[in-house]
Amino acid sequence: MSLTHTRRTLLCVICESSIEAAVVADARRLGAHGYTVSDARGWGNHGERDGGWPMSGNVRIEILSEASVADAIATHLQKTYFAAYAMVCYLSEVSVLRSDKF
Repeated sequence: MSLTHTRRTLLCVICESSIEAAVVADARRLGAHGYTVSDARGWGNHGERDGGWPMSGNVRIEILSEASVADAIATHLQKTYFAAYAMVCYLSEVSVLRSDKF
């Protein structure tokens, strides 16, 4: 049995947990069919984000979509949040099964 897969774009957003609701609302409005959120910890230009209390934590938001949707979301996030919040976005081309879900 051979696997059937389709190319999609994975947009990964790592941001302050305080803006999670706004980011996922923006992603849905811009065409995301779904997303996965998980807690994230780390260290970078904004210091250590250890999640010791809810407002000091980070989340990782992963969105699988067509490239045009991922690009639109990433562009919006850059324009809206980068200047005022700790946020990193990266895009990867991936192969997915069940492509009708994305």
